[in-house]
Amino acid sequence: MPPFDRDPKTLAALARLYDLDLAEDPGDIDLYVAMASRTGGPVLEIAAGSGRVAIPLAVAGFEVTGVDIDAAMLARAAETAALSGPDVASRLTWVEADLIGLKLPDGARFRLAILALNSILLLPTRDSQQAALDTLARHLEPGGIAVVDVWLPSAEELARYDGRLSLEYVRTEPSLGLVVTKMAAAEHEPATGNVRLTVIYDEAELGGAPKRWIREDRLRLLNADELSAMALAAGLEVEVMAGDYDLSPLGPHDGRAILVARRRGRPAPRP
Repeated sequence: MPPFDRDPKTLAALARLYDLDLAEDPGDIDLYVAMASRTGGPVLEIAAGSGRVAIPLAVAGFEVTGVDIDAAMLARAAETAALSGPDVASRLTWVEADLIGLKLPDGARFRLAILALNSILLLPTRDSQQAALDTLARHLEPGGIAVVDVWLPSAEELARYDGRLSLEYVRTEPSLGLVVTKMAAAEHEPATGNVRLTVIYDEAELGGAPKRWIREDRLRLLNADELSAMALAAGLEVEVMAGDYDLSPLGPHDGRAILVARRRGRPAPRP
């Protein structure tokens, strides 16, 4: 996540460019809509960002609360939701807050809680990652479901993360019509197991002088066993540890782990 001592203009640009990064759909939305259909609403998403997951859930008819610490991301989420119409926007509640220690006023009322697309890896320590699982569990009804999606880089991938800068893409940002060139450098730190990621965006009108934006993150990697142990410590029972968004069982060469876990206790009857 970006440093929050940056000026609002920079944070707004990084939020906009985050959406450009994800212009190619990762493919996880159908999973979350299916999980919401299984459990019913309301749905909680922590680290909701610019609403990439929360808004499609609201379009599908579910009440969704999206929590993020980044005000610029939430502002962009609200703007995008408004474009989907008042019915969709009315099903969305945006909360600017740190997910660590989060206690929403209505307490444990959600049937589904989501931490999507590697967001847990942005938390810097095992304790803070455990706290994220605790937050999910704390806000679930008994019998409610938590879903956490984690990247599992292979040893070959990590060996290539030596800090060299490479071109990621050249795309046109649709809202401003600017040409964006994205370059990135990843460096694996064997001593800590972390990956340091530096991203450089240069954007400009065609033929014009570029404006540069820089984002730096450190990812604390998790393996499936560690994620499962965190879920158990949070009071969740693991239903499945999957290796893809179809929830196929995790295999030894899968590049993702998708945890689906249930809060202990008997589900409340549906109204």
